[in-house]
Amino acid sequence: MGDIGKNAVKITTIPEQEVVFSLYKSEDKVYARSVSGLYNNWRWVMVWATQLFFYGVPWLQWDGRQAMLFDLEGMRFYVFGLIFHPQDLIYLAFLLIVSALSLFLFTAIAGRLWCGYTCPQTVYTEIYMWMEQKIEGDRIARMRLDDSKWNLNKVTRKSLKQFAWITFGLWTGVTFVGYFTPMRELVPSLMQFQAGGWETFWVCFYGFATYGNAGYMREQVCKYMCPYARFQSAMFDGDTMTVTYDEARGEPRGARSKKASENVNGLGSCIDCNICVQVCPTGIDIRNGLQYECIGCGACIDACDDVMEKMGYARGLIKYTTQNGMDNRWSRQQMWARLLRPRVLIYTTILMTMVLGMGVGIYYKPDFRLDVLRDRAVMARYSNDGKIENVYNLKLENETEVVRDYDLKVTGLPELAIHFSDNNAQQIKALKPFEKRNVIVEVQLPDGETRAGSHKIFFEMTDIQAKETIREKSVFIVPSN
Repeated sequence: MGDIGKNAVKITTIPEQEVVFSLYKSEDKVYARSVSGLYNNWRWVMVWATQLFFYGVPWLQWDGRQAMLFDLEGMRFYVFGLIFHPQDLIYLAFLLIVSALSLFLFTAIAGRLWCGYTCPQTVYTEIYMWMEQKIEGDRIARMRLDDSKWNLNKVTRKSLKQFAWITFGLWTGVTFVGYFTPMRELVPSLMQFQAGGWETFWVCFYGFATYGNAGYMREQVCKYMCPYARFQSAMFDGDTMTVTYDEARGEPRGARSKKASENVNGLGSCIDCNICVQVCPTGIDIRNGLQYECIGCGACIDACDDVMEKMGYARGLIKYTTQNGMDNRWSRQQMWARLLRPRVLIYTTILMTMVLGMGVGIYYKPDFRLDVLRDRAVMARYSNDGKIENVYNLKLENETEVVRDYDLKVTGLPELAIHFSDNNAQQIKALKPFEKRNVIVEVQLPDGETRAGSHKIFFEMTDIQAKETIREKSVFIVPSN
């Protein structure tokens, strides 16, 4: 055989011996330590804000109906005073684009603060961990309980925890379904075991998902299932604010007496207590540098600041800062000055344009619709009194929750006039809430008023009560003699 090189590895295979390679690395369970401080307080502010909205909105009433309801059966979506229909799907597309751009902008400025403070996975994990702590005790108590043999105390605590987790998960499922089925109808039907199959399925499915993700999978969702952790680095640059360990100040780390000075024996400020690792919800060591598992929650900052205060050292060994700010030892004012960099300005300009366009579109969205279809069977004809006549099928739709009256006229050619097929102009009056109505109209033009051919005309429909007008284009055919 030829020379295989000094860095090559020779592999000898043994006949009939199966070699198994594991593609999954088993990891120890993360027992996150409780922490207090500024950023922990902000996390709980966001927990309360998001959950009060989520659990409270389905119970709000607006003009005799649920304030926010996505009525799939009726194909209507109520958002407080706004009503959207399937044809308004463009607004959903705008909303998704705005959400994506907001995420890009926020990530470019402040990293993964969305993940650390408002992501549903983080919020529900925080709630489930709080219940676990209240029932099973602090970090050490939970570890001892899990390692202990099964006894009355362990069975009682584990059972209470499971009951609390399952109850909260199911109520979360009920609330989720309450956005699609009126909450004040859903809850009584569930309590009386009269809910439909789909409602029951989604309550259980969403409840189980909450229970599993927040109770058991926790950091595994962030590390292995969430795509955001994988592509976030594409939006980072040297001026993106992240949770950072001040290595120049902290190293070399080492334990010491509480009475020792900060740099005793040539040591850095880090006393190697590992509390920053113990409080991390994803179980990483931020002292090893920024990692994709870091969700930017700031728990390690609160923990480290608390330790620094007890040691009598300056806070900020771990802090929110930028890579450029850390390397150049910039002040906070200098870092804020880098906020208005090209990437941020571009994201902000596009985002504000989209938000403004969406807002204007919703503000001027009419509460009724008019679709005009020409009668293709007859291009043009002459009426009994010698006028040229084209027939149109008008599809009217009242998208409001009250009865509406409308006025209709046609423009584009002189002497145009609308003639209703049954001589009853009341066809465009008294449209009931969400009623759709087809109206056949004949548009007449005196013979000889204009040249032969196709002419552009406009149907103008006006809501008499709201004084709103919409305009739809069509064509009028004048036959050649």
